[in-house]
Amino acid sequence: MNVVGNTLHFTFDIPQGQEGLVGPAGPPFAQAVVDSVTTLNPGDSATVGVSFDGTNVRFTFGIPRGNDGSNGSGGSQGQPGEITQAQLNSAISGTSANTNSVGTLDTGFADPDMEALRQKLNEMILNGRW
Repeated sequence: MNVVGNTLHFTFDIPQGQEGLVGPAGPPFAQAVVDSVTTLNPGDSATVGVSFDGTNVRFTFGIPRGNDGSNGSGGSQGQPGEITQAQLNSAISGTSANTNSVGTLDTGFADPDMEALRQKLNEMILNGRW
């Protein structure tokens, strides 16, 4: 025993006991399973339930959601866009994105590879129309 400041310190010598017997093996378990997670109200205490079904350790959790935050202040209206949708439609109507004026290849080919190419080209032309 010694004193440091206002604190009294004790030292104990406790002898080690004999080694105990080996106990029976515990039950095996395959895995830990989360059965459910429930959202609780703000301010509720979180919960954890655990059980053992003979094979698996099973958990259930209750987690409180946070309080709703306040709405932010409304922002100002942004600058208008550079062009209108009508202006955009007019600008692209004559471009390659519009295949209305491109004719299809209507006469088939005897060569199977050329015929497959003709069909795919027609498919592409027709899919570009609006």
